[in-house]
Order: sequence, then C-alpha cells, then structure tokens
Amino acid sequence: MSTPSHRVPVAEQVEELLAAEGPLTVLAAGDPVLRRPAEPFDGQLEPALLARFVEALRRTMHAAPGVGLAAPQVGIGLRIAVLEDPAPVPEEVRRARGRVPLPFRVLVNPSYEPVGGERAAFFEGCLSVPGWQAVVARPARVRLTGADEHGRAVDEVVSGWPARIVQHETDHLDGVLYLDRAEPRSLSSHQAVAERWNQPTPEEAARALGFPLPR
Repeated sequence: MSTPSHRVPVAEQVEELLAAEGPLTVLAAGDPVLRRPAEPFDGQLEPALLARFVEALRRTMHAAPGVGLAAPQVGIGLRIAVLEDPAPVPEEVRRARGRVPLPFRVLVNPSYEPVGGERAAFFEGCLSVPGWQAVVARPARVRLTGADEHGRAVDEVVSGWPARIVQHETDHLDGVLYLDRAEPRSLSSHQAVAERWNQPTPEEAARALGFPLPR
C-alpha cells in the first residue's frame, strides 16, 4: 500500500514531479488538492529546488498555454504561483479590459484586497477547467502583498487584467476556483466564446444568456 501523498515531505513530492521530462501535468477540477488551502511557503524547498520548481511551473504555463499557474494545479500544496501575460490582443480589447503586458513574475504567499469599489466583469478560463469559460465580476484594482521567489517583499496596487490574473491565481492558493465566483448562466464552451462572445466586453452575452453585470 502506498503512503498517502500528504505524509510525503513536500520537497520529495517536488523532486518526484521534476524527475519527469516535459511540462508538468495540470490537475483538473475534481482533484481534492485544488480545494484545499495551500500551506504557506516557509523554506520547505531549498533555493535550488525552488528555482527548478518555478522554472517547471513557467514551462508548464507556457506549454498549456496560460497566463498563470498555481502550485496546487500541479499537485503541490504550497502558496506559490507564476504569472505572465504578453497580452497579444487588439487595441479595443486592451482598452476595454485593461489587458496590458504582464512580465513573468513569481508570487510567494500572496494575498489581495480590493482597492475602491469598482468591479469589472469578463469571461475567464482556467487550465484546471479545460474547455469552458464563464463571466466573473472582480475588483478592478487590488492591493497585492506577499513576496517574490527571493524573499523580497511585494506590496503594490495592481489594476486591469493583471489584477484579474493576480486574483485568479491567489484564489487557487485558497482552494477557490473561478467557477465559485462566476455567473452560472454565463458558462460557455471555448467554441461558443470564440464564435459568439468574443466582443471586448460580455454585454451581448449577458443580454442573450440572461445574467447580470455590475453597474
């Protein structure tokens, strides 16, 4: 009988993951690790192993492709996430969504809180919920705190699409999937979003599918 994974030291779990070649496997909704709050990072991985793990997360995010990936999505219950968005979108989409390039960065033990009362609603997808998207209303600006992979403190205000990515990935570390925050009636396949709801904002989708948008 195998030893339950939660009893295996996390460094051993990471070493086992990194032993395989290629991108890591992204877990899909239904796996319990995606619903458990991740453990704060407190040196469980020595610096060289942490660097290798971060690089594996980065490669996996690129291969998916995605704009963020949290450690629980590959089965590691630590509060670590990577983000990167080249934002290759038309100008009208950039203006409507505040989607600007987000250079690669690592978040360690992140948390966020809303800044101001403005909320924005857009379709979101998730590598752990493949094939689907739904509209999520989120704070348009948040204060992000935590650290980077070198232990340097992070305390900044993030807005627009980068704020959405920060919230999405930090939610993963709390055991929250974007579907928990989504408008249920907006749930659409990737194909439907591409063919019907690819406008800069989800207003047409809201009218047709019958869900509210924040005012």
